[in-house]
Amino acid sequence: MSKAWKELDLNGEGLQAVNARIASQMRHRGLAYGLLALFPLGLHRWYLASPLGGLAYLALSAATLACLWTLGWTWALIPAAAALALLVFDLVWIDRTVTAYNKALRMRSYLRPGSRPPKDYRGRYSDADELDDYLHLKERERGGHQPIDMQALESDYGQQRRVPSFAEQEAMLRELARVKQRKADDAGKD
Repeated sequence: MSKAWKELDLNGEGLQAVNARIASQMRHRGLAYGLLALFPLGLHRWYLASPLGGLAYLALSAATLACLWTLGWTWALIPAAAALALLVFDLVWIDRTVTAYNKALRMRSYLRPGSRPPKDYRGRYSDADELDDYLHLKERERGGHQPIDMQALESDYGQQRRVPSFAEQEAMLRELARVKQRKADDAGKD
């Protein structure tokens, strides 16, 4: 695994403080979609740091009202249709923008100024070969309580044998230790 974590620049803060600062600055999809309900004001665009989009919504709303007031409702349909088309686009745009904004925020917080993420960086782990090796190693490990294979316990007649008692398990362990000791003694004699 790479030692990229050693190059983190936390600006004198601990990791917990950096994560708390990032969490307070992150953008949330729910709030952005909630602000989308007030789309004539463009508040969702302002929230997602897109002031030109916010101004576009304000301009289209003002144009719709001006056309409605002076020229009639048929002319007001043109800027209103443009605002609705922008609204439909923003239904997809919000999700992508929140993801990109939050990723850029994390990268700015964890990387040194001017440095770039590793090649093929996707936001989590960069070296797929090392990750596959690590996962393969972890899958082979058998730590903790192991489930009992009931099929292995079934006898020839289809009845289930009971799990050995604690005392029986202790006896089996003592016997394994004796066998191991005998093998070690035999190997030492040769």
